[in-house]
Amino acid sequence: MPTLAHKIGTLLFCPDCGTLLNLPKDNESSVICEQCEHEEPASSYENIEITTRSHPEAFPSALRQKRKTQTKVHEADAALLKVSEKCPECGHLEAYSKEMQLRSADEGSTILYTCVACKHGWRVNN
Repeated sequence: MPTLAHKIGTLLFCPDCGTLLNLPKDNESSVICEQCEHEEPASSYENIEITTRSHPEAFPSALRQKRKTQTKVHEADAALLKVSEKCPECGHLEAYSKEMQLRSADEGSTILYTCVACKHGWRVNN
């Protein structure tokens, strides 16, 4: 009785030399190992469930980044958001932010930041 391929997850390896076996092409009854020419029946590939997952950070987007960084509403002032922003003064990685329209209407808004740790304030024009 011939030895069948070793299955590891969804991959099949040659039982003789350990080479990763290719998937059978349409209507092929077997797969030939490229190294030792072991013949593996195509039926070895039946009922193998293939699951592919991507890490959530693999495809960054502006919307996901915004959802990720704006996490809490500060209790003292409902207009302030606690965001992930590095303080230029002390280097702390959290700050409160507030968006305001300080320039003319056809220009971008201004974001005012206040460091959570040292209370240093700075602004960024959008």
